[in-house]
Amino acid sequence: MKKLLLLLTLISTFTMAAQDSGSISGTITEANGAPLSGATVYIKALDKGTVTDYDGKFKLDNVAAGTYDVAISYVGFATTTQNVTVTADNASTLNTSLNESDSLLNEVVITANKQPQKLTDVPATVNVITSKDISEFPSFNIGELAARQKGVDFVRSGVLGTGINIRGFNSAFNAKNLQVTDDRLSTLIATGLPMGSFSTVTKDDIARVEILLGPNGTLYGPNAHNGLVSTITKNPRQSEGTTLALGVGNQSVFTTRLRHAEAINEKFAYKFHLEHSEGKEFNYTDSVYVGDRAFKELDLDRDFKSQKYGASLFYKPTKSSEIIGYYGHSLNSNIGITNAGRNQIKDWSIDVAQLKFVSKHFFANAYYTWSKTEDTYAINQRTQNYVSFIDNGFSEAVARERSFTEQWLQTGPNQGDGIALPRGAVFKDDSQRFNAEAQYNNNWNKLYVTVGAQYQLDMADSKGTYLLDKDGIDIGQTGIYTQLEYKLDDSGWGFLFGGRLDNHELYGSNFIPKAAITKKVNNGTFRITYGKGIAVPSILNLKGNLFGGLVLGNGEGFTLTDGTKIQKLDVETINSYEIGYKGQLTDKLFVDVNGYYNQSDNFISPLRNIADAANGNFVTQVGDQPIGDVVEGSTGAFILTYLNFGHVDTYGVDIGLNYYFSDSFRTSVNYSYFGRDLDKDDLANDGNLDGQVLESELPINTPNHKMSVGFHYNKGKFYGAIYGRYVQKYDFFSGINVAAETQDLDGDGVNEIVENAQIGRTWNYGQLGGFTVDANAGYNVTDQFSMGVSFTNLLNAEVREFVASPVINTLFSLEMKYQFSLKQKKAAVN
Repeated sequence: MKKLLLLLTLISTFTMAAQDSGSISGTITEANGAPLSGATVYIKALDKGTVTDYDGKFKLDNVAAGTYDVAISYVGFATTTQNVTVTADNASTLNTSLNESDSLLNEVVITANKQPQKLTDVPATVNVITSKDISEFPSFNIGELAARQKGVDFVRSGVLGTGINIRGFNSAFNAKNLQVTDDRLSTLIATGLPMGSFSTVTKDDIARVEILLGPNGTLYGPNAHNGLVSTITKNPRQSEGTTLALGVGNQSVFTTRLRHAEAINEKFAYKFHLEHSEGKEFNYTDSVYVGDRAFKELDLDRDFKSQKYGASLFYKPTKSSEIIGYYGHSLNSNIGITNAGRNQIKDWSIDVAQLKFVSKHFFANAYYTWSKTEDTYAINQRTQNYVSFIDNGFSEAVARERSFTEQWLQTGPNQGDGIALPRGAVFKDDSQRFNAEAQYNNNWNKLYVTVGAQYQLDMADSKGTYLLDKDGIDIGQTGIYTQLEYKLDDSGWGFLFGGRLDNHELYGSNFIPKAAITKKVNNGTFRITYGKGIAVPSILNLKGNLFGGLVLGNGEGFTLTDGTKIQKLDVETINSYEIGYKGQLTDKLFVDVNGYYNQSDNFISPLRNIADAANGNFVTQVGDQPIGDVVEGSTGAFILTYLNFGHVDTYGVDIGLNYYFSDSFRTSVNYSYFGRDLDKDDLANDGNLDGQVLESELPINTPNHKMSVGFHYNKGKFYGAIYGRYVQKYDFFSGINVAAETQDLDGDGVNEIVENAQIGRTWNYGQLGGFTVDANAGYNVTDQFSMGVSFTNLLNAEVREFVASPVINTLFSLEMKYQFSLKQKKAAVN
């Protein structure tokens, strides 16, 4: 009887609760009326939410009677909050539309914590290049838009070449900021370098680019050392239609692109893209020196071309989950800059296959990357090889043919007396990489939890051309991570702690922590953060074997004739402390400002010669093997390799201001300061082991001051922007490359660096930096057809931005684009 009464009581309680609750349902659309699938509808007071379906519809059941603020958000759109009253046993209606975010205050980003979050709530400095920025930039090379971001060291090395670095330690072979695209690494396998123009995605398929400043290794792993660049492509359900683009410009630039996306039904959607781009680099030759004689780069091909294609299939097994399959391919030929001279890249292909599952609380991702080239070669080394044969009386044809693999060493008094040394200039690559990740996230009231694991297996294969890979090189690494975030919404305080344990096959375990405290005040958020970053040496750093053993990786350590031990490379680390604020100071002014202090240790040096043959001190062993067994015929008289050295403290400030004069006109002002403290009395900072600490040994390569001012206009059918960018002149040292003012480095009264003169094996044109103006404008002729123009270095200022690169003259491009939106058509029909 008691059990029956208890059951009746429970039923009565449940019935009364149900009578005291109702529901909220409705439709969420874009501003043009097209349904927005996957938008989040959330009641913070109840910690209750859902996502919209294929038709943009949603329903929240069992909502207790009362009045609530309901937040509707979607990445790339402005978050809106609607007040809804729920009455018992009734259905309340909420229909609204979202606009693409024009205000940084309402911008939703996803990269910082791997989940949607308002920009002002993110405990990090984040720059966002939106789909609108991209669509209104009429050039195939959207890398140029990075020049307009605060805290970013942006360089142009030619018509095609653009690159970014974050907060110092730049070089011509820079891998200290991680780049990802749709949750997959966008880096080359053996070198760890960003893919850049090798990427398999095209401009028209990019929804946004999020650039995070500072270490982000906790969630993303090693090599998110100074920062992270995340490219996010479009979901076909939110971007249905066809885009056809045609672009032309000076330097014989031509590009054509096609993208199509369509939602077949509530379960399936797909998209595909194609691109062909080509042009000619500036007429510039990076002289190759043999002794004091300068030679033109042999067979320099300034033509560049890129072909890309890819396709994705999206399947929704449930309303709140999705399975995504992707395949992409790119084929590239161009000139690549390294710290040992330029490379002639010939038909280098990248292929990627990915399968990803996404739901409200669970994420799983696996992908495979292939890298392949047969004919890429180092121009500098091949030219030196060629000269050696010509100087010894060989014919032009023979010298050209043998220059790819050999260098002639004269051993007798007569021309032609000598031997051929193996000095291969060709780089072959048949490397592969497998990555997998699983993640779970959830929240319990005020506590938000993310846990995950990542696995990576690098399988490098140079076919013996530039790696010590006779038996293959397979290197695995595993990382497990967690992040806890506690939010006190009533007081505005937030606390975050994250940690990652990363286990590398060669380096054991490394712990990467992260912590942050945030405080919301009115329309902004103050933050204090700490983060650690690590840079694991690349396969090239560890296993390199270039030019017949002249360059060797340092994965084993070395022994010299006198018994000196050169330690193998260790992990490079950075500890970063940052304070910042971002928010809305007035109705029209948005500000994002930060100050940071970094402590960096164990730099991976530029290439250094560790032998001293003049004094009889040769390299005798690599690890525990004789040098001759590792590199056949090597005497160890001259070995270039990488070393760990030094400690330096760096610090700086980044300021970003956006002022909205009106809905159609705004200005942006960015300023960055970067400084450092180098102890010249600490011999740990002696990068070349000569007993003296010099500024040139520390590869900071960053200006103290840089600033940009931009004006943006968008009204009716016209849009445009103009940007002035100032980079203070600064010295740049990277391997054989020098760009610096005349100076006496060691204080002995002799200028080791002379401007506009030969320095070692290259020519020094002087410091980098200066002032340039870029501009772009466009007109929407119809709803489907638009035309735009862009100018890089509009005033044709004589500015050199990178070593081994030309002065960047004015670049002009014209782009015509036709877009047919299926979403608009479907919305009109409905």
